[in-house]
Amino acid sequence: MTHGSGVAEAEAVRRVAGRWLPLLGGGDFVVSPVGLWLALGAVASGARGRTGEELRGLLGVEGRAAAEAVTSVGRRVADGDGVAVATGVWSRVPVGDGFRRGLPGVRFGVFPRAAWYELPDAAFGATDDVSLGEVPVDAGPALDAWVREATGGRITRLPLDLDGSEDLVLLNALALRASWLSAFPRHLTRDEPFTDAHGDTRPVPTMRHRIPAGWVWYVDGVVVVELPCREGVRVRFVLGRRGAEGAGPAAVLAAGWAGAGARRPLVADAVDLSLPRFTLRTTGADVTGQLAALGVTRALSPDADFSGISSAGLYIAKVAQSALIEVAEEGVEAAAVTQVSMPRSAAPRRRAVERIAFDRPFGVVVLDASGELPLFTGWRSGVRG
Repeated sequence: MTHGSGVAEAEAVRRVAGRWLPLLGGGDFVVSPVGLWLALGAVASGARGRTGEELRGLLGVEGRAAAEAVTSVGRRVADGDGVAVATGVWSRVPVGDGFRRGLPGVRFGVFPRAAWYELPDAAFGATDDVSLGEVPVDAGPALDAWVREATGGRITRLPLDLDGSEDLVLLNALALRASWLSAFPRHLTRDEPFTDAHGDTRPVPTMRHRIPAGWVWYVDGVVVVELPCREGVRVRFVLGRRGAEGAGPAAVLAAGWAGAGARRPLVADAVDLSLPRFTLRTTGADVTGQLAALGVTRALSPDADFSGISSAGLYIAKVAQSALIEVAEEGVEAAAVTQVSMPRSAAPRRRAVERIAFDRPFGVVVLDASGELPLFTGWRSGVRG
């Protein structure tokens, strides 16, 4: 992968994240922009004609370029310590050799039982670990087991249950476990007031730590705090102006991956940081309708052209994602699974210490070691569901 192509791919992922965030609302959520991009990119590698053009408008790539970009980004993410990525495709229709060869890091398999009825003998040589005598009875538990293994047990099942209409399912999984370079002292954690998006205040367990001022900067008035990890990933917390309009996730989270040219340093020598200990979880979030708002419509209709995947006339029926992130004194853990289901159609100064309290709705962004690829983004509104 050349540096130029890596920059373009990172920009493409950030562009998808920036367009997706306004569609997620202002409540609590956690999503994986790079997980969605990788899953749709793998599908886009088999898109042709107007379907491919449509997906390129969202992802920046299609066809062979999409396959190369998905492979490149997947390897880049997996190269980071503490991060694992996996992609799998299961089908009951023949999958083209070109599609499989273009995605060398993807596991391919055949849906249980359907293999006997749907696939010609020639297809079996194109799949992994499949024989008619070893086909399990139910695909759901088998794919759930893959999800658990790929996420280290952090996510235990598919984002969407299988209903039998699926002729091809693509899954992308990300898992992260990282330790802070400087952990929060546990004895300093105590309840502090937190004001949620509705203006209600209540006590929440809040961690405290004094950190270097160089770990903090501003982007258009948004406070960005980066907590470095031993594994190299970058975890940034973003906080909008108090009481300001436009302080929601759509306006604030993108500051987490803004470049150095957009940053204004903090004028202080150290920061007393207070940050809630929290867990965010989004289960089975339906992304399908959001794709239409992002300009992807033909790929969702029986008129779609995914002939680069299979001649069976596939289209995207459902896209869903489950994700979680846990932030505690020692570090951060996160995981995401994206599911695409496809049926057939038919200067010297006075020493100062700044205090930054994440005592109102805030965001969290986890990036790869380069600081360019948003692996996870989340928003903690504090509103109880």
